[in-house]
Amino acid sequence: MTSASSTSAKSLFVESKMRLADRVQVNINNVASLTRQIQRGSKSNEILMQAAKSFAQQEQSLENAEVNLKKLGLVMTHLEYQLDAIEQSSNKLEEVTEQVRAMQR
Repeated sequence: MTSASSTSAKSLFVESKMRLADRVQVNINNVASLTRQIQRGSKSNEILMQAAKSFAQQEQSLENAEVNLKKLGLVMTHLEYQLDAIEQSSNKLEEVTEQVRAMQR
């Protein structure tokens, strides 16, 4: 048979256990509330969104710069071809000029 004191001890133990569980729950809720307040106060979400947008814009700018560099490379190649053609024409012009002078003598 259980005595009155052991029943009383069991109910005290159960009551203490429940109060402890309640306090743990209250503490968890308080920590969660504090975390939300800190997050709102720091505006970290807004800062992260701005950083992500800025990063995306920079990525697009880098892609545009790469495309422009490729175009400039093509333009440079074409200018080199044109320079070669001008040099060849200049050499031929000098030869023709010498031939004309020789014919005039």
